[in-house]
Amino acid sequence: MSTTQHPSAAYPVAHADMEGRPKRILVMGDETSQRSIAELLRREGYDVQAVPGASASFSALRSFAPNLIVVDVQQPQTEGLNAVRQAQELRTVPTVIVSPPSDELDRLLGHDEYVRKPLHPEALVERVRLLLDQNTSAKERAAGATISPFDGDLRFEDLVIRPRLHTVERENVPVDLSATEFDLLYFLASHPRQVFTRQQLLDHVWHYQYFGDADTVTVHMSRLRKKVEQDPANPRHLRTVWRVGYKFEP
Repeated sequence: MSTTQHPSAAYPVAHADMEGRPKRILVMGDETSQRSIAELLRREGYDVQAVPGASASFSALRSFAPNLIVVDVQQPQTEGLNAVRQAQELRTVPTVIVSPPSDELDRLLGHDEYVRKPLHPEALVERVRLLLDQNTSAKERAAGATISPFDGDLRFEDLVIRPRLHTVERENVPVDLSATEFDLLYFLASHPRQVFTRQQLLDHVWHYQYFGDADTVTVHMSRLRKKVEQDPANPRHLRTVWRVGYKFEP
């Protein structure tokens, strides 16, 4: 049974949207783990709803409309992997996976962050804050702007990247990217032909607070190519520089 608890006088109303409402976080996991993570995030001022694993996740996603999802996987087995896969369905919503190390989860890295256990609360809070900041909606970012939301677009023959709207189009068809996939594409496209190592991309896209490994970049790049390249096996834009890293070719 899911539980919702809104911020009260006991918790600061921080990290609010433009209308002053606290940002919403959905926590998926077993009863004990979700309770501790939910309480941690409520103390930070977020509006948190907790659901017991994958079973109630879709109904909660529809009714609660979270700004971010946290999936706590006690053991990276069938139920936990199903929860990760379901969280991936909302690719425009940042997702944090909290789990013990797992080769299977490494292969599923389509979510935006992978926080390995044992969990350090400060690290989780920092990941959540960074992802919510990065995924600020186009409405919030454009509010009060006096310039066109299309100013600053990056245009290539088959690809348009719109940073103000946080959208991508390939041959006039919208491309559905996660927050981190968009940030990775935009960063590389903003530095055409410049070669970046995986560690440099971790620093610039995931920020220096990210404590993961370079394989995360490789997995995200593979998923990104499948979405934006006509032939992912022979990419036109997202090129590998052998034994160095990646670059964007205009």
